[in-house]
Amino acid sequence: MTSQFLQIMVTIDDRMQAEKLLKILLQDCLIACGQCLPQMTSYYRWQDEIRADNEYLLLLKTQKHHYQAVERQIKKHHPYDEPEIIAVDIVAGSEDYLTWIKNETSRN
Repeated sequence: MTSQFLQIMVTIDDRMQAEKLLKILLQDCLIACGQCLPQMTSYYRWQDEIRADNEYLLLLKTQKHHYQAVERQIKKHHPYDEPEIIAVDIVAGSEDYLTWIKNETSRN
């Protein structure tokens, strides 16, 4: 099954910047919605060091053909050198909800 919808996951360390990024993507009609999950701790290796930082997880819903534009906007407005940007296909979902995503991201 080929999906035309994605959920994009992005981590960010500042709640205000997370909200700013969500608003930019919504205003540009690149996403239909986004959730900012509560602060969590991310553990990772960076520049040969194991680190732990508090971050927020953004879950963004969009159409697959918007991925490149969403990625560009994230990189433009994200404070990290290498932001986490991972997209997964939405392989199934409520037809009404998926139609809503399509309608909301077809306005530009």
